[in-house]
Amino acid sequence: MNVLILGSGGREHAFAAAIAQSPLLTALFVAPGNAGTSALGTNVPLGITDFKSIKAFVLENHVTLVLVGPEAPLVAGIYDFFIEDRQLAHVNVIGPSKQAAMLEGSKEFAKEFMERNAVPTAAYKSFTATSLYDGMAFIDTLKPPYVLKADGLAGGKGVLIINNVREAKESLEQMLVGAKFGAASNKVVIEEYLDGIEMSVFVMTDGNSYKVLPTAKDYKRIGEGDTGLNTGGMGAVSPVPFANQVLMDKIERQVIIPTINGFKKEQLVYKGFVFIGLMIVNNEPLVIEYNVRMGDPETEVVLPRVSSDLLAHLHAFKKEQLHKEVVTIDSRAAVTVMCVSGGYPEIYENGMEITGLDRVTSSIVFHAGTVKEQDIVVTNGGRVLAVTAYGANFKEALKKSYHDVAKLHYDRMYYRKDIGFDL
Repeated sequence: MNVLILGSGGREHAFAAAIAQSPLLTALFVAPGNAGTSALGTNVPLGITDFKSIKAFVLENHVTLVLVGPEAPLVAGIYDFFIEDRQLAHVNVIGPSKQAAMLEGSKEFAKEFMERNAVPTAAYKSFTATSLYDGMAFIDTLKPPYVLKADGLAGGKGVLIINNVREAKESLEQMLVGAKFGAASNKVVIEEYLDGIEMSVFVMTDGNSYKVLPTAKDYKRIGEGDTGLNTGGMGAVSPVPFANQVLMDKIERQVIIPTINGFKKEQLVYKGFVFIGLMIVNNEPLVIEYNVRMGDPETEVVLPRVSSDLLAHLHAFKKEQLHKEVVTIDSRAAVTVMCVSGGYPEIYENGMEITGLDRVTSSIVFHAGTVKEQDIVVTNGGRVLAVTAYGANFKEALKKSYHDVAKLHYDRMYYRKDIGFDL
């Protein structure tokens, strides 16, 4: 079959690498892709929310499966666009409907969904500019640190965790009145701080049945020891060492099943991946957030551990046959270390030549922000490369990954040297 992957990051390169191994694949296209995906298929200069151009390309190239990597096309309604078009309705779009994508598109929508379906989460209230002073009063009822979340999409950077009450109130005003995160912070969710340890669970569902993928833990802060600004992710570990079978059974029973049942009960059309961000507090799972797609850089450690045919599993979504699929998982641990541009997540420069890619031998290098100029690979984003290695445990995998990261070079390259430090 002919497959189109939408996106240009490390997640999409990891998807392309997994799908390229399938005997079911005829042709692979990635839009817009990066220097890494160009070695696995054909990069196509399409905008990920330019649905009309995507339609023309899909029809012209007989694409029968479209895998949506990032959240923006899903929140904009790409699933509905295909299903409501007579010429496109036969295409298997991997991703939820526009209404279901609100689980990521609106923090308030997600919180209300959790409440209705008895999914455990932190206590919260949401506020707009007209209720700014109510929001400040609500902050006074909470203990520090204070958690402020932009309601809409903010590229993984719309969550503030603040220890000082005055600073929390100032930040609330900056978000609601000063548009700190643009339209994303027209509404802000304030919630109680959960003191525990984070992990992520990934589920794929055809809307009827589901399969649980490997667990992962990512590291969001730019600085070592989880300090500094939030980023899109600086590295990830899979599996999560503390996630034993007792905890996983509890997560399935208390979180995954109520979530999937909630989709059915509320008639939310959902054929795709569910990212469930969890905080484990006293061995109890509470949901921090839903993402309606795979996370990045977690995909770079989760997919390399799926040893069965991913494309076959995705092919089963269209006819809701996922329950018949057998998903096999590699028992080895996988770790990824993200190499970023100097200055990220604030101001950084593109166009730095990357050297050493040919010297990496014991890891997989997933390209995140790269582009090929003639025969040279150059930086083209804040997060540039994800270096993933396997090991008998995460420490062994980390050692290999760091060994290979040291072979790579571009001007002002930066990476965290403490991934997995808290495990």
